[in-house]
Amino acid sequence: MVATRRREGRALLMASVEDTMKTAILAAIPDAAVQVGPGSGGGHFTVHVVSPVFEGKSMLESQRLVLGAIAHLMKGNGAPVHAIDSLKTKPAA
Repeated sequence: MVATRRREGRALLMASVEDTMKTAILAAIPDAAVQVGPGSGGGHFTVHVVSPVFEGKSMLESQRLVLGAIAHLMKGNGAPVHAIDSLKTKPAA
């Protein structure tokens, strides 16, 4: 029972971090369609962002925009985001 509560607590925390990441990305790229999901665990996540702001930008430039938006969540000891396992950016069709 205690193990179940811990797993539920971690799942709730993970969802909260995902929501915080999505909010930060949308603050920097307001017109974006953002998906944030769990990665391999331990503060790892996957991020997919579609936005017209990426039009004409290289993959590196696009990814820097997204990473810049969540950089504050990756700084310091105990940061909620340890790594981005997969970051995909795409211009809107």
